[in-house]
Amino acid sequence: MKAFTTLYFDIDSSTKTNEKLAAMKRYFAAASNSDAAWALFFLTGRTLPRAVNTAILRLAVTQASKLPLWLIEESYDAVGDLAETMALLAPGPEETVVSTFDLSLSELVEQKILPLRALDDESKLRILLETWASLDVRQRLVWNKLITGSFRIGVARTLVERALSELAGVTQATMAHRLMGAWQPSAEGYRSVIDGGGLTPVGQPYPFMLAYSLDDSPDSLGNRDEWAAEWKWDGIRAQLIRRAGQILVWSRGEERVTDVMPEVMAIGESLPDGTVLDGEILAWKDGTPLPFAALQRRLNRKTVGAKLMAEAPVSFMAYDILEHEGKDIRSFTLDCRRDLLEELVDGLIRKGIRVTLSPRLSAFDWQGLRDERLRAREIGSEGLMLKRREGTYGSGRQRGNWWKWKIDPYTVDAVMVYAQAGHGRRASLFTDYTFAVWSDGALLPIAKAYSGLTDAEIAEVDRFVRRHTLEKHGPVRVVEPSMVFEIAFEGIQLSPRHKSGIAVRFPRIARIRTDKKPEDADTLDQVKALLAASKAQ
Repeated sequence: MKAFTTLYFDIDSSTKTNEKLAAMKRYFAAASNSDAAWALFFLTGRTLPRAVNTAILRLAVTQASKLPLWLIEESYDAVGDLAETMALLAPGPEETVVSTFDLSLSELVEQKILPLRALDDESKLRILLETWASLDVRQRLVWNKLITGSFRIGVARTLVERALSELAGVTQATMAHRLMGAWQPSAEGYRSVIDGGGLTPVGQPYPFMLAYSLDDSPDSLGNRDEWAAEWKWDGIRAQLIRRAGQILVWSRGEERVTDVMPEVMAIGESLPDGTVLDGEILAWKDGTPLPFAALQRRLNRKTVGAKLMAEAPVSFMAYDILEHEGKDIRSFTLDCRRDLLEELVDGLIRKGIRVTLSPRLSAFDWQGLRDERLRAREIGSEGLMLKRREGTYGSGRQRGNWWKWKIDPYTVDAVMVYAQAGHGRRASLFTDYTFAVWSDGALLPIAKAYSGLTDAEIAEVDRFVRRHTLEKHGPVRVVEPSMVFEIAFEGIQLSPRHKSGIAVRFPRIARIRTDKKPEDADTLDQVKALLAASKAQ
C-alpha cells in the first residue's frame, strides 16, 4: 500500500512523461506479481464496484472528524472531490497520523476492499474508522478512491503499455495486445502479461486504432488518390471475433457485449474460423441507422427480449479485417485488408447473412468529398473518415493515417440559468452550466455543458456567477439570466424524460455571445425546427 501510494503521488504530481514513465518502471520492477497485477488493473482505467454507500461514508466522516455534517458538506463543495475531502477530515484535521498500515496493495484489495461490500452497515462503519485511523493522509486518499470506485490517475494507457513493454523487452504494440481483453488481476495474470505465457488468443481482441480530428482543409493531406473515404457512423465501435469455435463481441471500452447483441452473434456464427472484424454496431432498421438513443437501450442489460430487439434491431457495419484465416494481418496495407474484407462480406451476403460493408466514397477530388460530407446528416452519419490507403492498422491514436472529418454541429443561442462548481482542479470554480431557451415567455432548460471555454473565459464566467447569484440550492446556483452562450451539439431528438421534450447529444460551449442580450436567445420552437429539419433530411 505504501509503495502504491508513492506511485500514485509520483504520477499525480508530475506533468512530465519521462518522470511518470520512470515512476511506473520503478514500481513494477520492485513490486510482487500480485501487487503489480492490481496496480496494472487500476492504472489501465479499471475500477472496483463502489464498496460503501454515501450514507455510511457521511456517518463515518462525521464520527471520525467530530465535525458537523453541514461543515463537511461545505468542505466537499470547496474541495470538489469526496475521497479527498474525507482524507483531509478523517480521522481529524488536528490529528497527525503516522501510518501503521502494513498490508500490501493486493492484500488491501483482496482482504479489505472486496469483502467490504458483503458486510452489514455496522461492520462497514467499524472498518472505515479503523482503517482511517491507521493511515496517513496520502494513504487515506488512495484508500478512499478505491472504496468509492472513483480511482482515476493522470496517466495515459499508452504510457502504461510503454513502461511494461520496456520491462518485458517487447514492442509496445505487443504489450498493448496482451493488455486487451479479460486478463485477471492476479499474480498469474500479471506474469502472463509480462512473459506472454498462458495468454489464450481465443477471445482476445486487438487494440483499436483511433483517428484524429481533421481541423485543417482536407487538401492539406495531399493527393486525394492516396486516401480512402468512408462515412463516419455514430454507434459502438466493436470487434467481432470468431476463433476456435468461440464468438465474442468486444466494445472499444473492453466490455464484452456478446449477450446483448444476438444479431451480431449470428453474423459471427457465419464467419470463417480465425477471423476478426473491426466495425461499428448500429441500431439499424429498414436500411438506415436509428438514433444513438435506440442503441443505448440495448446496453447495460444482461439479456435482450424480443420486443426490444424488434424496436431497436442492430447490425454490424464492417470496415476492416484484422485477422484472416488465423493470421494477424494488421501489418497489411488498408487496400489489401479491404480486398479481403470485401471478399468475405460478399460471401456472407450471398448466404443471406445481414452484415453491412462500410461503403467507400468515390468522389475523385477533395471538393467532391466536401459535397458528399454535406449529405452526412441525410443518411444518419456524423461526417467522413479519411484513411491512408497504404497505411497499416496501428494501436491507439496515431497521427497521420486516420482522420475524422465531422460535419459542422448544430448550434443555438441560449441563456445560462444555473451554475455548479466543477471537480478536481476546477473544484473552486463554477464550470458546470445549465442553459435555457425561451418558451411561452419563460426560459426553459435544454442542455448542460461544461466544456469549450478557455481558462480565462472560465474565470470570467465564475466572476459573473458569484456576483449575480439569485438563489442557492445546495451546490447549485441560480444565476441572473443575462449571459448568452452559443451551444453546439451533434444531434437532437425527442425525449419525454426532459421538460423541454427534446434532448441534445454531446452539448458543449462554442463561445460567449457578448453581442447578444438575453431576449435575443433562441426559442424552443427554433430548437424544434432543427429537429424537424434533421428528420426531413
